[in-house]
Amino acid sequence: MAHPAFDIRGSKGQELSGRRIILGVTGSIAAVETVKLARELMRFGADVRAVMSPSAQKIIHQQALQYGTGHEVITEITGKTEHVELCGDREDKADLLLIAPCTANTIGKIAAGIDDSSVTTFATTAIGSGIPIIIVPAMHVSMYSHPIVMKNIKRLEELGTEFMRPRMEEGSAKIASMDDIIIRVLRVLGSNELRGRKVLITAGGTAESIDPIRILTSRSSGKTGLELAREAYIRGAEVKLVQRGYSNYSEIESISVESAQQMTDSVLKELKKGFDVLICPAAISDYTVDKSPNKIYFGKELTLSLKPVPKLIKMVRKKYPDLTIIGFKAETNVPVEELISRAMSMKDKNKLDLVVANDVGKGGIGEDENEVYVISNEITQFKGSKRSIAKNIIDALVGVL
Repeated sequence: MAHPAFDIRGSKGQELSGRRIILGVTGSIAAVETVKLARELMRFGADVRAVMSPSAQKIIHQQALQYGTGHEVITEITGKTEHVELCGDREDKADLLLIAPCTANTIGKIAAGIDDSSVTTFATTAIGSGIPIIIVPAMHVSMYSHPIVMKNIKRLEELGTEFMRPRMEEGSAKIASMDDIIIRVLRVLGSNELRGRKVLITAGGTAESIDPIRILTSRSSGKTGLELAREAYIRGAEVKLVQRGYSNYSEIESISVESAQQMTDSVLKELKKGFDVLICPAAISDYTVDKSPNKIYFGKELTLSLKPVPKLIKMVRKKYPDLTIIGFKAETNVPVEELISRAMSMKDKNKLDLVVANDVGKGGIGEDENEVYVISNEITQFKGSKRSIAKNIIDALVGVL
């Protein structure tokens, strides 16, 4: 009978279906997060096997990880030669060794080829077998900053090992967030279709200041832009996000802006650095207003004079005629034929490679679900979560590159 832990497998997606991930756990207090991490990997379809160092077993009981993964936990190398069975140069070897959290002690021993625990023995075997390795450090910041620790990290990176940046908080180099670890795993085990491509994405609504307190803005949540950034990153692209809002992925570089002018200036500045693709789902303000230097007080009628804002896509296309651009066309309460006609007109006028059209009068803006039409040489309708729609849009992008 299957372990109940397997009931959650694939509940969030199938990107890791059929993949076997070895989760190495070492003696950082962040080991308490590993049950959650194992189960999150399983929610994307992975089969997870845990390996623990002796120090890790002093922090979290092995039965907790057995509960989390549905498998017996490896705490020592026995006559079964577990390291060779799972990470040896064999046809059915694991797809990834993820060491999270990883201490300075373990990093140093792996860099020196020392095998004195199950985790370090698995690491040596994985390096020798060419299995991808992701190391997620967690320790006090003074340890992480030690020159020898930095040297050991660089040495392992030169061997192909990937390291995640810790979160620098409260004097500690803390384990990376769950979201960041998941998307790095998905990237390492993904298709790499966009490897070597630089993708710039705008997200969210902009805000025009009326006075120091009040703003004019839209209902845009930025969810579509964030999901597109996530998907492009997973597929191997170098991604930069320009947005008004919050990103929960520190793995994806983000530039924070407020107004339409700031977003336009930031995009144009970034494009000078050389990008292959610009994706523009942001609801950039069509109008701005002269800001009052002081608070406008209540009690009398107020008239605002709105001034049109130059269209970003039009400016970009003029400056970068060969850049691949995906535009977005939002309309309200129009027939599908009219929606598509207006989107195609936008595509032709600005020489866009793709246009994503939707009728926000029927929903989508600020919500988790949406219905869109992706228009290139053909017209395709997609309906569902914004994450699934982002996958479809990136599929279409791959098709035109």
